[in-house]
This record gives sequence, structure tokens and C-alpha cells, in this order.
Amino acid sequence: MLGITDPLTYVAGAVAIILLPGPNSLFALSVAARRGVKAGFAAAAGIFTGDLILMLAASLGVASLMRAYPVAFDVVRYAGAAYLAWLGVKLLLARGNKPAETSSQPDVPAGHIYRQAVSISVVNVKAILFFMAFFPQFVDPSYSHIWLTFGALGITVQILSMSYLSFLILAGANIARKLSGRAWIATLLRKLTGVLFISFGARLALSR
Repeated sequence: MLGITDPLTYVAGAVAIILLPGPNSLFALSVAARRGVKAGFAAAAGIFTGDLILMLAASLGVASLMRAYPVAFDVVRYAGAAYLAWLGVKLLLARGNKPAETSSQPDVPAGHIYRQAVSISVVNVKAILFFMAFFPQFVDPSYSHIWLTFGALGITVQILSMSYLSFLILAGANIARKLSGRAWIATLLRKLTGVLFISFGARLALSR
């Protein structure tokens, strides 16, 4: 169907990979919990854009280039690790003497959150491996319209991803509303998120 060799296996694999905890989903959840639904969907839009960039790279053959030159993959890996660790340190060092952060805070524009999410997505090795290693395995090279195959695969994974992110965003915002007024909990969650980002960066830097 549309040059996809095994659609059911692809969907099952995509769902399993999307559900694995990673920096993309954690970022969307933490932003929604701290700044509300609108900011959460700005993060989701950035993740969507980053994934689209990776899909285009996979369809243009960047996957083959990175396999041929492993140092290129290492550069992306270390850059991603450094960026995730930097975000984690920022969260750990953020001052916690303000009231709990909610969607009423205007200090971080949606555009800034969107750009942060794009940056996290394009250096997320889980996403890179998905689009450049898992993704092409389901493309039938004999199909006459390969672009349709890549498009169908991409639309499928984006629908699954956005559905999951939407759930996380709404859940995160709901949790934040219930915990509003308890500043110490907001501070604890922010610092826990920072530690998780640092751990993602360390795991990425040390993985082979």
C-alpha cells in the first residue's frame, strides 16, 4: 500500500517508540505544566517541525551519508547532549522564589518555546534513529512514487505523535491547575525536570 512494505508493523513500532520517554515528550509536558496549554502546543508545534526536518533529511538520503561518515553522527550526538544538559542546568538554577509558574506568565513568548522545541527535536537521537534507521526499512524501493511512501509514513507518525503530545499537554496543564498555589511543588517539579534533561544529555553523550 503506497509502497509501504508492512504497514501494521510500522504503526506498532512507531507507537512503541513514541511512548518511550524522551526529551521531546518531557519538554512538552513540562512546558504545559509550567506555562499552560497554549505554551504546550507551541512546544508541540516545534517538535512537529523538528520531526518534519528529520523526515525530509531521511528522504533526501542524509541517513546514508551519516552511516558512511559516523563522525557526522557523533557531532550531532554530542551537540544534542550538550544542549539537553544546558537546558537541565538552566532549570536547576532557575530561581524559585516566585509564585508557581502558570499560563498567566507572559515572560516567555510562544515563539521562543517553539524554537527551543525545534532545537531539541532535531538533536534528539531517538528521533534521528527513528527517521533515518527505522523509517526507511518500510519503503519499497521498487515503488514508482517513493515520495508518496515517505509522505504516508510521515503523516502516520505525526498523527500518532501529536495525539500523544496533546494528551501529555492537557494532562500537564490539568495537574498544574490542581497544584496551583503550592510553589514548593512547582519548584520540585522544575528541578526534577532539570535533572532528567541532564540525565538524557549524559546518556546520549555516553551511548555508542
